[in-house]
Amino acid sequence: MRKGLFYGLLFTSPAILGFIIFTLGPMIASLVLSLTDYNVFKEQTSFIGFQNYSRMFSGEDELFFKSLGVTFYFVILRVPAVIILSFCIAMLLNMNVRGRAIFRTIIYLPSIVPAVASAMIWMWLLNPDLGLINSVLSWLHLPTSNWLYAENSVIPSVVLTTLWGIGSTVIIFLAGLSGISKQYYEAIDVDGGGWYSKLRHITIPMVTPTIFFNTIMTIIGSFQVFNEAYILTEGGPNNQSLFYVFYLWRTGFRDTEMGYASALAWILFIVIMFFTFIVFKTSKSWVHYEGGERT
Repeated sequence: MRKGLFYGLLFTSPAILGFIIFTLGPMIASLVLSLTDYNVFKEQTSFIGFQNYSRMFSGEDELFFKSLGVTFYFVILRVPAVIILSFCIAMLLNMNVRGRAIFRTIIYLPSIVPAVASAMIWMWLLNPDLGLINSVLSWLHLPTSNWLYAENSVIPSVVLTTLWGIGSTVIIFLAGLSGISKQYYEAIDVDGGGWYSKLRHITIPMVTPTIFFNTIMTIIGSFQVFNEAYILTEGGPNNQSLFYVFYLWRTGFRDTEMGYASALAWILFIVIMFFTFIVFKTSKSWVHYEGGERT
């Protein structure tokens, strides 16, 4: 028993030490710093209690609610778009057609393109004057847009750019679809049902665990969006794309207010935990497990 415990601890120690050193330790440090006025260029750091949190919610920092609102808007637009589009693409790629492996590769490739390269491509595509998308719209005599450079279209445009990299989500959906037994579809055929009956009564219920997983991961990833704000918009125009993580980064590394940035990080952690908890709680009513087990 002791020998087994020893080897168990020995082989798991790299993961445990990695978690303590690179995750738990920095989390505790940031929690402590969030209660101070720590600034990189100040000689002394003072304990100020909850003043950083009070500064956020008292309205003293207008950009806090602005960045929070921008991020919520982005999450509301992006999460349904990613889930629905990924599911539809996975359904198409799950069909038994010639060249299916090539299509799957094409869909997955953009997700491994470096973020900077992807952003540069989209900056050119969405350029109001020289971009390919506006050129095509003009050729078709359709209205064009300023995309990333207009206040009302910047967030939908950023959502559009993130849909470029949904390949990993599609692959997870494909794994879920491939796990559905063909016997269920054959039973629908015997009863005279069509594709809609198969989709409604078999495919969607059986793939709900995958939808649940992808929804959780997409929510977390959407709240943590940074590259697009940093490269594509830098928070503009007029702070209309001031994403929360970008504002957090700017506060910590440009304004060097590390204490306040740590407090912002903990608020983001609480927000993500809250929405994750909500999805987990509601999953009991819509996630179907073949063995009858529920979360």
